[in-house]
Amino acid sequence: MEKSLHRQLKNLYAGADAATEVRFGRYRIDAVVGEELVEVQCASLSAIGPKIAALVQQRPVRVVKPLIQRKRIIKRDSSGGKILSNRLSPKKGTWLDLFDELVYFTKVFPHANLTLEVPLIHIEEHRLPGHGRRRRKRQNDHTVEDTHLVEVIETRRIKTADQLWKLLPGKLPKEFDTGDLARMLSCQRWIAQRIAYCLRETGAAEIIGKRGNAVLYAKVKKQKKSKAA
Repeated sequence: MEKSLHRQLKNLYAGADAATEVRFGRYRIDAVVGEELVEVQCASLSAIGPKIAALVQQRPVRVVKPLIQRKRIIKRDSSGGKILSNRLSPKKGTWLDLFDELVYFTKVFPHANLTLEVPLIHIEEHRLPGHGRRRRKRQNDHTVEDTHLVEVIETRRIKTADQLWKLLPGKLPKEFDTGDLARMLSCQRWIAQRIAYCLRETGAAEIIGKRGNAVLYAKVKKQKKSKAA
């Protein structure tokens, strides 16, 4: 069943005049705007990798991938029932969260026919008591009844690997390792390694040697061409 968030984003980024839920070959497409196929993916990009890889061989494709900056969690005792709690989640998302998704999407992105539309959003998540399909109950078990869009803070369009550098809030040395990246971002080393992997696999960065046991990277000066259409 389609969640409200998916429907709201589809209407927002596809537009009122788009044809929706269109059959295209063996796939169902969220929306078609002129020649462009629009897919809204609130879940992991890994789930649509093969689908998008096939579609970009035929038509321009725009993948709308929201990143949740803030989430308000509303718990009810039953559907439409009494509100038990209403609070903001302490977790705050950032543009860097896109790299968590790109890890599973580097075989597809970049491509000449592919655009990533990335809105940074606020949402409301409505929860009900329950433990879903899990057999064992846990103290904080719940099921998500629905998710609603509250606000779009900012949207970025990413078509090339070079644009990924703009997601990093700082400047790296010309030659850097994942330790340098972790210090610049004030994050754990494994997170920096994941980001470096995305930069390398998409062609934004390349390995140029080693510093001790650490792999050295550098920004690719002349961007490699996106995968051919």
